[in-house]
Amino acid sequence: MEDKRLPQARKGRGAESNPSPRFSTERRVLLDTGWPDDDDLPPLKTTVSIDRTRSIITRNDSPDVPFEQSINAFRGCEHGCVYCFARPTHAYLGLSPGLEFETNLWAKPDAAKRLEQELRHVNYRCRVIALGTNTDPYQPIERRYRITREILEVMADYNHPVSIVTKSALVLRDIDILAPMAARRLAKVALSITTLDRDLARNMEPRAASPARRLETIRELADAGIPVAVMAAPMIPALNDSELEAILEAARDRGASAAAYTLVRLPHEVKDLFDEWLATHYPNRAKHVLSLIRQARGGRLNDPNFGSRFVGSGPYATLLDQRFTLAVKRLGLNLRQTLTGLDTSQFARPARPGDQLALF
Repeated sequence: MEDKRLPQARKGRGAESNPSPRFSTERRVLLDTGWPDDDDLPPLKTTVSIDRTRSIITRNDSPDVPFEQSINAFRGCEHGCVYCFARPTHAYLGLSPGLEFETNLWAKPDAAKRLEQELRHVNYRCRVIALGTNTDPYQPIERRYRITREILEVMADYNHPVSIVTKSALVLRDIDILAPMAARRLAKVALSITTLDRDLARNMEPRAASPARRLETIRELADAGIPVAVMAAPMIPALNDSELEAILEAARDRGASAAAYTLVRLPHEVKDLFDEWLATHYPNRAKHVLSLIRQARGGRLNDPNFGSRFVGSGPYATLLDQRFTLAVKRLGLNLRQTLTGLDTSQFARPARPGDQLALF
């Protein structure tokens, strides 16, 4: 039997198990030794390794995402969101997309230095850089490592536009950088809110900020003059989809001026982790939830195709899209382009000692 739930590791974690990564030739199994579970075992701790990456900006040419460049300051994410589509990336490190994804983290302390090197390259072309497209730039270990803040300091120095997606109130720490940038159309932030139900959030996103704290973060960002959007993402059929309109309205009331949503997608190992999580926390709804996801994903639990991977297809997906469209219109969201429209024309390389002087 594939490595199943570890009771001593579950508290404060999203995944229920630690399955082998898909590229591994080994398969972990749980053996029944006949001994009862020891509930006194210590909780699974977070460990952080150092990633000495040589480059930091990732380029993207996908036709259905609104950015061409992104930076991920960390590999893995301590927030532990069970549905996270980034979990399978841990398999490339030989690590499990399960509990290891949220406990065995990698930090890139040289990120700001690498960023400045790339921005100073003569062939660099300024395009908005997105933070938080894979793992959260403000996950708990950012308090210690401050990598995201150092990245923002470089961007402010270069007048480089940045967009941020996060589930964390820690973004408020950097208002002193983001507010002046936003005043020059160089920064915007989106808060991901999946539910207003505190208990569901605790089960589904155990180490992310509470829904109430995320809403308060929207208010504080908006009060600081920073364009802020709400991402109702992901919507999960028969679990949180009934809250779509309430999430949008609550965010609008706190100052959000734009909104977007996605339908849950469960690539690679995530589908089994999510199935296991549903069976553990919501067994009475598990079959119905998975059935509706398949109906919106062409009979599968994941659709990797451009154009449909974020919103799905079929009657359920169409209805969800109609609900979102009507709610946005009623609430007056997306009247100005909060999710786009940052200014790339201000980009300038600050003078450094040893720079060659311009001829003119």
